[in-house]
Amino acid sequence: MTNSSMAPSGVNHIVLNVRDLEAAHAFWIEVVGFKQVGELAPTPARPDPPRMRFYSADGSGRGHHHDIALVENTALPPPPKEWGMFGMPVAVNHIAITFPSREAWLARLEHLQKMGVKFSRRVNHGMTHSLYISDPNGYGVELLYDLPREIWEGDINAALNYVEVLPTEGKAALVDEAVNNPVFSAS
Repeated sequence: MTNSSMAPSGVNHIVLNVRDLEAAHAFWIEVVGFKQVGELAPTPARPDPPRMRFYSADGSGRGHHHDIALVENTALPPPPKEWGMFGMPVAVNHIAITFPSREAWLARLEHLQKMGVKFSRRVNHGMTHSLYISDPNGYGVELLYDLPREIWEGDINAALNYVEVLPTEGKAALVDEAVNNPVFSAS
């Protein structure tokens, strides 16, 4: 039994263990586009803190302190050679990052392609248009923009099960049809 007065309002942040803080920092700043908003430093109460940095999508924390934190853990096993959607030997399947608009998302995809970032999977879901890449630690990262609610709210299950696989290389990987999205409605 759920009580809406006790329901959470969303995910505040996620903390990822990373092998190399500098490589992970570069990924979240240069590839994803986050801004660093903080870093642990020695204090009298904690003279030897872990190497840890904090990041926000817009740099302000949008009402909370950060979206992602990275903590260096050099004891992690090496990352998988290739990222795949399922069956990966990592605890986190993927982290989804929302872009504010289709245009911002397409600009990021073009930027990534120019940087030589490998597009592992390009998919139109029933609720999002998505690109999957992987970070230096083997975590999957989904970059997406949300489709309008009226497209998927009629039958969220059908929208969750919809998939249109798209090219991952060349100019075709940057094409996004903003029209002709299927509309999911209860039958």
